[in-house]
Parts: sequence; structure tokens; C-alpha cells
Amino acid sequence: MKRYNDFGDFLKGVFPFKVQKISINAGFTCPNRDGTKGWGGCTYCNNQTFSPEYCRTEKSVSQQLEEGVAFFSRKYPEMRYLAYFQAYTNTYGELEILKQKYEEALAFPGVVGLIIGTRPDCMPDNLLQYLTERSRDVFILVEYGVETTSDVTLERINRGHSWEEARNAIVRTASNGIYTGAHIILGLPGESREEILHHADVLSKLPLTTLKLHQLQLIRQTRMGKEYEEYPEHFTLFTADDYVELVIDFLERLNPSIVVERFVSQSPKELLIAPDWGLKNHEFTAKVNRRLQERDTSQGKSEL
Repeated sequence: MKRYNDFGDFLKGVFPFKVQKISINAGFTCPNRDGTKGWGGCTYCNNQTFSPEYCRTEKSVSQQLEEGVAFFSRKYPEMRYLAYFQAYTNTYGELEILKQKYEEALAFPGVVGLIIGTRPDCMPDNLLQYLTERSRDVFILVEYGVETTSDVTLERINRGHSWEEARNAIVRTASNGIYTGAHIILGLPGESREEILHHADVLSKLPLTTLKLHQLQLIRQTRMGKEYEEYPEHFTLFTADDYVELVIDFLERLNPSIVVERFVSQSPKELLIAPDWGLKNHEFTAKVNRRLQERDTSQGKSEL
């Protein structure tokens, strides 16, 4: 018995076949990097940490899909795919250019939907209307980088948007019938354990389909990485076991209808300053499942 609402089970309920995400770097930038909102991006951000080797902006969307599909289709020839626009802000650009890239992905053989990672302050009405219309025919999940529900923390990490903008984007998107996800980082500097857990209370009241949890990772070539080197006392870095307990406490307070996509992120070793747990995602998930059983608890238990 699953003790939390699992993303794999969610996909099985949507599709009658196995699906796999293929990451794409479509060459977008971010309003927090090009001067529209700010310069240099969020203090924790280095996009190299989540771009697979085949994701290179000099390659077209189709070429990146072709290389990604080639990797998986050898083992699973009947697999279908979700084009995951992942790097930077994938709704930031001229509408016609955005549509062209999305449609190129949807036209690729075997692609049955889109996952679009973006910021909550980058969803104009005309783009939302287009995505609403397309979502009637194909699977579309818009994943917003929320990171925290605290305006104080959002300002500290140079996020460039408010919590109200995040809340509004989630409500607007979900009310149009589009699958809506959020991404949040547990352990950002300045947040107490209770403040971290309170994010679950706030997010539980929103019409979210999915949620990604990530531990705070300190990455080389970021402003937060430099801050950690100069002021390590500003940070609380969890051991793997401590973070497992935090995740379970968070799950207990999370609305059980929200699908949990993941608990941790894995950055390349050469970029990671800390924490280095030496665990793959599936190994960490196994630890969470084991502790959920040992604690005899489940997602949303505190709400019941």
C-alpha cells in the first residue's frame, strides 16, 4: 500500500501505456537574469544542475527529443513520451515562438504531452488561453517554481516574485482545467522547521495536481554557494535521515489529493558543495517508504 499519492500511479491513471519524460533546453532565458526583473537569477540557481547531456541549445527541440527517445526506446520500444521543457523559464518569450516550440515537440513521434516548467510571474493570458485549448487534446502539466510560501525568503533568495503571484498563477491555471504543479525547496536559509512545515498547510489549500519537494543543495558558481562559504552559520543542512523525517512530517500535513512527484534532487557531484548524501532518488524514496511504514503514517494524516 502506497502511503502517499505517487506520481507514477497518477500517470498510470492518465495513460494506458508507459510514459517517460524527455528533458528539453529550448534556449529560453529568465526575467530574473536578463534585467527585466533582476540580474544573475535566483541565488541558488545554476541550470547546469538539471540539464542532461543531450540538452544543448544549439540543438533543435526535435533533435533533443530524438536523442532522448533513442536512449529509452532501446529498452522500452512501446514507450511514449512527455516533452519536458525544463531549463530556465519556458513560458518567457513571444507567443508565436513559444507555440512553435511546443508544437514541434507535440509533432514528434511518440510524444503524447508537454510538461512546462516556468515562473509564476510568466503566464500571460494569451499563453494560458493557448495552453487551455491544447490541454483539451493532449496532456499538459504546467509546473511552477514556487520554492517557498514566505515573501521574506523569496526576497532573500532574489526570486523576483511574491507568494501572491505564485498563488494567483496556480489558481488561474488550474481553473482553466490544466494540470498544475509546484516545486518547493525545503531548507532555504532563514526558515525554521515549523516555517518549512507550514508550507504544506498553505499549499494544501490550493488546486495543485502535483508537487515536487527538493532538499536545499548548495551549488558551485552560485551566489548562495558563496554565501555558504562565507556564512555557514546561516544554513541548516540536513543529514539524509533528518531530511527523511522532515519529508514525512511535511507529507502528514499535505492534502492527500496532491500528487507527490519527488522528494529530492540530484545535482552533478562536480557542482555540489553540500549536502552530499551519496543516494540516488530511488534509494531515498525507499528510505521514505520504509520510515512511513515504521511510523505507521501517511500523506494527509494530520488533516484527517
